[in-house]
Amino acid sequence: MDASTIGDAIGQYGFPIIAALGLGYFIYYIWTWVTEEVDPVVAESHMTLIALIDRIRMMDNDLIRLNTKLNMILQEQEKNKNENDHEKENSEAVVDSDSESTSNSDDS
Repeated sequence: MDASTIGDAIGQYGFPIIAALGLGYFIYYIWTWVTEEVDPVVAESHMTLIALIDRIRMMDNDLIRLNTKLNMILQEQEKNKNENDHEKENSEAVVDSDSESTSNSDDS
């Protein structure tokens, strides 16, 4: 279309009518573009997003389990350390009492 054809159409039908037809075509063009090209990509992306969310949930559950196991191991190590310290203190007390007994018997 050249400028004279558009000018003749505006002169014959008026600017508002020609502008409405142009906007109607623009809306039709955008509608077909969205439904043919954008919607399939969005649907595919939607499925990918769901799969990623599922993977994130699985990773979160795994991290919770690992954190729980780590806490249990740390508690067990702390318990063993406390038991070892307690046994060491008891053995030192026995050694100290034995040495006092021998020193007292030596004094007699």
